[in-house]
Amino acid sequence: MALTIKQMALIVSLFGVLSFIFGVVAENKKPASGTPVTGKDGVTSCKFSSDPTVVLGYLSVAFLLASTVAGYRSLFYPYKGQSVPQGVFFKNTSFLVFFNIAVFSTGLAAAMLLWPTITEQIHLTHKVHHELDYACPTAKTGLLGGGAFLSLDSCLFWLVALMLADNAREDYLDEDKDVKGDDKVSSDAFAAVDIVI
Repeated sequence: MALTIKQMALIVSLFGVLSFIFGVVAENKKPASGTPVTGKDGVTSCKFSSDPTVVLGYLSVAFLLASTVAGYRSLFYPYKGQSVPQGVFFKNTSFLVFFNIAVFSTGLAAAMLLWPTITEQIHLTHKVHHELDYACPTAKTGLLGGGAFLSLDSCLFWLVALMLADNAREDYLDEDKDVKGDDKVSSDAFAAVDIVI
């Protein structure tokens, strides 16, 4: 089944919005800190309430990657069976700018989502510490939320790049039709001249 530009835009949007939602919920569910429990021989173990931050963080990253792959694929997909060389798109300055912004914002969003998620996983895994005054911190607050918003931004930039790619595709295909049409007219004209002579 051939996909249309609207369907690809909906897929990119859906994945981007899911990434945003999972990132925001992960930020809201993350506890401020754990409860330190002092044990024997200066050992402090941390007790954390069960929270889905790590799972939600990884889900947010997964949907960000899905949105990015769908966004990238949507730009160069041969709609209606008509493929266009990639160089045509990159000759368009606006497309080039938004493509680079989309790639940059995707990388930044992935970093801001992965860093606190991995940090939180490390805190939840390593609960025993050899310090009496260990405060049992969790991942830095605000990074998951910021990453979620950047994930939504990158989705929007992929959609803008898709719109510009569609314009570049139409321009290229129209020029291609014009060139083929001119060739046909000129060959028909030569045939008419041959008949007259």
